[in-house]
Amino acid sequence: MSTTGQVIKCKAAVAWEPGKPLSIEDVEVAPPKVHEVRIKVVATGVCHTDWVNLYETGKGMKFRPFPLVLGHEAAGVVESVGPEVTNFSPGDKVIPLFLPQCFDCDRCRSPKTNLCKKNWENAQVGILADGTSRISCNGQQVYQFLGVSSFSQYTVLSDASLAKIRDDAPLDKVYLLGCGVSTGYGAVVNTGKVEKDSLCAVFGLGAVGLAAIMGCQIAGAKRIIGIDINPDKFEKAREFGATECVNPKEHSRNIQEVLVEMTNGGVDYAFECVGSPAVMTAALESTIDAWGMCVIVGWTETEAMNVVVEKILMGRTLTGTYFGGWKSVQEVPKLVDDYMKKKLKLDEFITHKLPLDQINKAFDLLKLGQSIRALINLWPEENNPKVA
Repeated sequence: MSTTGQVIKCKAAVAWEPGKPLSIEDVEVAPPKVHEVRIKVVATGVCHTDWVNLYETGKGMKFRPFPLVLGHEAAGVVESVGPEVTNFSPGDKVIPLFLPQCFDCDRCRSPKTNLCKKNWENAQVGILADGTSRISCNGQQVYQFLGVSSFSQYTVLSDASLAKIRDDAPLDKVYLLGCGVSTGYGAVVNTGKVEKDSLCAVFGLGAVGLAAIMGCQIAGAKRIIGIDINPDKFEKAREFGATECVNPKEHSRNIQEVLVEMTNGGVDYAFECVGSPAVMTAALESTIDAWGMCVIVGWTETEAMNVVVEKILMGRTLTGTYFGGWKSVQEVPKLVDDYMKKKLKLDEFITHKLPLDQINKAFDLLKLGQSIRALINLWPEENNPKVA
């Protein structure tokens, strides 16, 4: 029986309140409205941003309304499209995008930025363009994280927040291009524009940091130094291209002093992939004066970074990146192509595979530093959706 135009009943991991584990619930997902697409989510990952918005909300992070379905790094298949949707059809393979690309605004028309603001304010507070969510549970509206909510077997997004990808792409791999890998890799090749034979330092060896290391290797960097307080991540970092790894806990001096000494003056490029103001400062101060560049990749909404103005005045560049600088709708399919051509690693990021009902274990593994990315399979036993 066709589900087009019908409310679909399915499973989702719902955050009922901040700081509490997710609860697997039966939810109802309404049909898409104008310029919206409903997708079946096949694979999703648990990102650090999901964790902080569950466990750090109200502790320096922006407050987002609850109940909430988290998740923003995913891949799926179009189930149905709403009125005025012309770029998608049922059966298309897609990657949801927390950063849209409308092609119409000044920012989309500019080559200088990827920061489209289509439906931006609404997405930050968990609603779609009309001011409501398409997900409900027991008659109560459930908010959609960043306008995505991939911890649900079905979800509805704006048609400006989806990238259509090739039919032969494995969804249980390319979902990683919805956030972490694209962000870290793009920070190097788009924002930093790392040059051959450069000296690079990557702070934080999670998925974003490993993707940055991969980008540095592809760019031809001569030395790639991975920095993390968890030495268990060093072997994986070397697999992605790190030439050496440093644990700040093994040194009595600040890590930036150690790096400056190791590189005879500082690195050419530093990438902060943690989201910590203290680490941001260390990354900036690890760069060489005259031409050093520090790219802030890690997300934080907490206290401002304490930048020493002198460090900037002496010729360094401090900049940030969001989603790696990629024009999302347009360029994510190209990243999928690069993976299919074996130009990008994705499989190596996936350290665990779990069904949706074990999603809280994925959060625990991430917090304990025991996983890079856990693949959440939303359909461990294929079931047909129920029409409400």
